[in-house]
Amino acid sequence: MNQNAPQTKLQVSFVTISEENATQRIDNFLITHLKGVPKSMIYRILRKGEVRVNKKRVKPEYKLNTGDEIRIPPIRIAEKAAPEISSKLNKVAELETTIIYEDDVILAINKPSGIAVHGGSGLSFGVIEGLRALRPEAKFLELVHRIDRETSGILLIAKKRSALKSLHEQLRLKQMQKSYLALVKGNWPSECKVIQAPLLKNVLKSGERVVKVDKEGKPSETRFKVEERFNFATLIKASPVTGRTHQIRVHTQYANHPIAFDDRYGDSQFDALLMKTKLNRLFLHAAKVKFIHPKTMQEMQLVAPLDKILQACLTEIRNHKYQQIDF
Repeated sequence: MNQNAPQTKLQVSFVTISEENATQRIDNFLITHLKGVPKSMIYRILRKGEVRVNKKRVKPEYKLNTGDEIRIPPIRIAEKAAPEISSKLNKVAELETTIIYEDDVILAINKPSGIAVHGGSGLSFGVIEGLRALRPEAKFLELVHRIDRETSGILLIAKKRSALKSLHEQLRLKQMQKSYLALVKGNWPSECKVIQAPLLKNVLKSGERVVKVDKEGKPSETRFKVEERFNFATLIKASPVTGRTHQIRVHTQYANHPIAFDDRYGDSQFDALLMKTKLNRLFLHAAKVKFIHPKTMQEMQLVAPLDKILQACLTEIRNHKYQQIDF
């Protein structure tokens, strides 16, 4: 720790839990409430009994109830060394133009390819940090789910904890339906409608995540439907039933029909052919999502159009008869 870093001292504070935070674990509440405080320190003050709920010691897994009064002790922390993210930065400002739906409890964007959903791993900020910079008055903005940095399409953000809880429950119960469009190598067989192959995630020393089909992995299921056929490729709809890391990308590779321009699981010969279409990014797009609105309780469907690069790729393939390739 830098001993010369400027310090800020927080005073003893008392927080009364509203219905919005009820059923949340005390450790998760403190992590969100005490922004900038290391998790290790939060668990330390819980372990020492410095945090009290209704004047009693509690364990980290304690679930809050409406009306609970939390005593939070003084905590000395270093001032943030990183500058605040400016809402005037071009990439941050552009996020405003990607919003496809917003009300008082949820927000949805059509995330561009190349932008991570959150900062970390050398990235100063991601979608969620950018949206918080754009909406400094928003008390709560949290990711409902994640999509890969290279993948474009619908990303849901909750504006209230109650909405986040509702949508997470729908994900857990597999009630939320997500559909992706992907351009894959070769002629996808019509009879291949479901792939159930367990996925095992490995983290390399570099921090890179690589996933493979392995019997020791977690159960994973993706459903497929052919949307359009070309001489050397197929446009498919992929609907993940489970939500594993890189699931669609690995399942299509497992079927010997990898996705175009996938730098981890793809096929260089296939990608080279598609360079004629000016495609320069992973052809995987979260096109549609169905869920129950957390406030109205009505079924809702959101659709995100393909970006110009993906549209241009399909147009080029449709307008020109490329030579049949045997892979």
